[in-house]
Amino acid sequence: MAKTNWHCIGLMSGTSLDGVDLAYVKFSLDKSYKFEILQTESIPYSEKWKNRLQRAFTENGENLTALDVEYGRYLAKCIREFKGRFSLEKIDFVASHGHTIFHQPERGFTLQIGQGSVLAAETGLKVICNFRVQDVALGGQGAPLVPIGDELLFAEYGFCLNLGGFANVSYRQGNVRKAYDICPANIVLNHYTRKAGFEYDDGGRMASEGRLNQELLQELNQLPFYAMDHPKSLGYEFVVDTVLPLIEKYDMDLKDILNTYSEHTAMQISEVLNRSLSEEQMESASVLVTGGGAFNDFLIDRIEFHSQAEIVLPDREIIEFKEALIFAFLGLLKHQNQVNCLKSVTGARKDHSSGVIYQT
Repeated sequence: MAKTNWHCIGLMSGTSLDGVDLAYVKFSLDKSYKFEILQTESIPYSEKWKNRLQRAFTENGENLTALDVEYGRYLAKCIREFKGRFSLEKIDFVASHGHTIFHQPERGFTLQIGQGSVLAAETGLKVICNFRVQDVALGGQGAPLVPIGDELLFAEYGFCLNLGGFANVSYRQGNVRKAYDICPANIVLNHYTRKAGFEYDDGGRMASEGRLNQELLQELNQLPFYAMDHPKSLGYEFVVDTVLPLIEKYDMDLKDILNTYSEHTAMQISEVLNRSLSEEQMESASVLVTGGGAFNDFLIDRIEFHSQAEIVLPDREIIEFKEALIFAFLGLLKHQNQVNCLKSVTGARKDHSSGVIYQT
């Protein structure tokens, strides 16, 4: 009899460097896929790991290769402790996103560290990872990957908006799923709050007290990336090479930077939502908002101000762990040799089943 339910762990580390998100999920299949999140945990990075991952962008090949292995050991430790803390026994596999260091699909490469072979060897579990590489080899962006989960697990929403290090959106256009990165989000906001000794701007309070710099806002909104057709995706390189130098041209107070960049983010997101509503001739549609930015009240208020769509904030578990949940789902689809990468989203030559499997 064919197996109809699976227990697995999804593992996610985002560009905002908040930490490692783990979700223990039960999936079932009866005509359609259903999920139940059984346990979750977010393990914050130590200052040491935060600094090492942030600096990895500049490391030489030898150091980066060593870091790939060491970070794999760190993820294995996170899984072992998570498994022990909640007495998890049924685990069909672990699906790991890894941590993105480079993402340059236009040059044919993307790199997520957290060596899967090490992860499998040190946990004794089947590991599925490296979800982006094959898509890039097939001419795709290797991102975003979450939309297959939006399509099969969250189809009741008109849009799925993730407010993580980068803001990205997923929606149906006609009969196909479209998705792409919109703009850098928390990765920029947190960069500036950390300079002032804060991990993030709690609720967007500091941004709400700042003043808008119209000149900077205009320059940000005119960046060429926003005029590009999708599929398109962003990496940390865009932030370092383009966004931060532009902001640094202005001698601004922290609160003014946060206010102006939040307004920029809200305007870019709303532009995408409003244009999509217009193209589909829809008066309104619900937008499922997840990721750390969903807790930024000021940013959400500005999106609601500029957008014609209905903003929906789900329960905290979905907000915080949707990406870990969906990477577990990507692992399940790979485990079944089913399509988990959509060419309509990434621009690859074909739909395909992406990921690398390590058996113990």
